[in-house]
Amino acid sequence: MLWRRRIEPFTRPLVYAFFRLTRGLTLGVRAVVTDPEGKVLLIQHTYIKGWYLPGGGVERGETAETAVVRELAEEAGVRALSRPRLVSAHSNEVLHPGDHVLVYRVDAWEPCASDAEGEILAVGWFALDDLPEETTKATRRRLAEALGGAEADPMW
Repeated sequence: MLWRRRIEPFTRPLVYAFFRLTRGLTLGVRAVVTDPEGKVLLIQHTYIKGWYLPGGGVERGETAETAVVRELAEEAGVRALSRPRLVSAHSNEVLHPGDHVLVYRVDAWEPCASDAEGEILAVGWFALDDLPEETTKATRRRLAEALGGAEADPMW
């Protein structure tokens, strides 16, 4: 599935153009989840490099809370047992005009079956002071905001 990473730079403009034509504005969600030892949940996609917070797009007719719960289960095999708590909202205007991302914290969870089928390369739990080198800058900023007390930046 790593072939997706090779074609992603070429397909991204087409995907973004499709979203712009069909959606106008887009909304995404990400989840901050920690285990009992304080390690944070991160994922690697098959189609793009880096470690990210689990999440994805909010589908038509779906609430942002429902989307973050769905994405957590699909991508990471984590079932939320409590209502996700909104931590911050960000504009992703630089990378994807019209896109916004909501970051949620999920405090109570249990493992469940994942059904990411080809989308997720790896799922891992990492100490905040020992994140993988490939953890994206935006992911590091969101973790600092959600867990480290940093002020939330309105830009992604």
